[in-house]
Amino acid sequence: MTTAAHQKVLIVDFGSQVTQLIARRLREAGVYCEIHPFDKAGAALAAMKPQAIILSGGPASTTEPQSPRADAALFEAGVPVLGICYGQQAICAQLGGKVESGHHREFGRAEIAVQKDSPLFAGLAGVGEGEPVWMSHGDRVTAIPPGFEVIATSEGAPFAAIADEGRKIYGVQFHPEVMHTPRGTVILKNFTHRIAGLTGDWTMAAYRDEQIEKIRAQVGSGKVICGLSGGVDSSVAAVLIHEAIGDQLTCVFVDTGLLRKDEAKQVTTLFREHYNIPLIHVDASAEFLGALAGVSDPETKRKTIGKIFIDVFDREANRIEGAEFLAQGTLYPDVIESVSASGGPSAVIKSHHNVGGLPDYMKLKLVEPLRELFKDEVRALGRELGLTDAFVGRHPFPGPGLAIRIPGEITPDAVATLQEADAIYLDEIRKAGLYDEIWQAFAVLLPVKTVGVMGDARTYEKVLALRAVTSTDGMTADFFQFPWDVLARTATRIINEVRGVNRVVYDVTSKPPGTIEWE
Repeated sequence: MTTAAHQKVLIVDFGSQVTQLIARRLREAGVYCEIHPFDKAGAALAAMKPQAIILSGGPASTTEPQSPRADAALFEAGVPVLGICYGQQAICAQLGGKVESGHHREFGRAEIAVQKDSPLFAGLAGVGEGEPVWMSHGDRVTAIPPGFEVIATSEGAPFAAIADEGRKIYGVQFHPEVMHTPRGTVILKNFTHRIAGLTGDWTMAAYRDEQIEKIRAQVGSGKVICGLSGGVDSSVAAVLIHEAIGDQLTCVFVDTGLLRKDEAKQVTTLFREHYNIPLIHVDASAEFLGALAGVSDPETKRKTIGKIFIDVFDREANRIEGAEFLAQGTLYPDVIESVSASGGPSAVIKSHHNVGGLPDYMKLKLVEPLRELFKDEVRALGRELGLTDAFVGRHPFPGPGLAIRIPGEITPDAVATLQEADAIYLDEIRKAGLYDEIWQAFAVLLPVKTVGVMGDARTYEKVLALRAVTSTDGMTADFFQFPWDVLARTATRIINEVRGVNRVVYDVTSKPPGTIEWE
């Protein structure tokens, strides 16, 4: 089945950092969808001919004259429309209602009270009952357009959910797409399946086939080099591209000297012997460690590593006759953490990823087949491609590698110490049968020394921090609640087996929406 044959939903993006979560929830329900910025939504509507439309949240205020607006054609298309947060406010501001600033704000967990039966809330709380949701708004609706009625309220939002059942236009002030709205997926599925009548005909098998078509169309007879890190993302991208174009792909694996223990050997063995994919192994560890000598600032480390990566790839590309494309395993969280979907700057977090484009001097064009996927979706795609669960279930490993897990100066001794400690940590997690319960676990070698006593001798050595979090998409995370006996065994082994460490601590920081991970 081609993309054109799918039932489709158009998601109009007003700049929310969680817009892609709407798409993710819809895809989980088997619904094909595309995200388009608000100022291009009219053209997307004409091209897609969707069966439903969702208006996302966003940071702007409809009370401001230059704030984004929904194309009028969206409301005249005759298909169901759901506005979320800013999307609801846009509906009211444009169709005859009113939105005001300066009223009671709601941020965080809240509870809506259902006021009227509606297919949007089928299977949820009944009339007069409460439903937990996640709010994030400063403005609020103070009057609804003609033809609409209130179907839910909250303490801070008298129009928490509204509906024009005749035209099938709905608005909710809360965010059903985030995990903090426990039954938000039910609301979204009610909209797509009950209200819009979609059946859910999109699968990861379909995504695989469509991406193969897109890669072939983009690349043609050209050659592609893939920046292979050995992690899940770049590896799935490489296998997918190889399935599309065969030996037109050459993988370039750069050994930065900042990888996990024995990672370079594992990567080269896997791709050369198991998948038979052309692979160039570049040992650039001396180059990376030399450039990082004396560098302590974490952002400078990231930029330094990113620049060397580009330089190495550029050198290798010039040696491959006809190379025109560079493939990367960029995921959607990398994209939104670099540039917001509406085109404005966001917090520059993933600065080691070239998601904003390549330098002018580099002649390669980007191929990024995973750009619209979250980590768990990449794993599902990997299984679809025949990769083993043991491989696709590996914990994420950042592009800068161990460099950002050694705050302060990077030295060969510090890298070796962290590699040994990290290997012990992961080994104990696997032995305890906890690896698949944890989304990401890693060790950090802190630039702090403490006095301790080991045997009859006093020591003055480094502190090692252990981090483990649970997550599904990498956008939010909570610390993993380790059994104390596992932590005790891990700490004991590290102190006994790794020279230079005399104290181990466990980090219990959570990662709520909009924050970065502790690295």
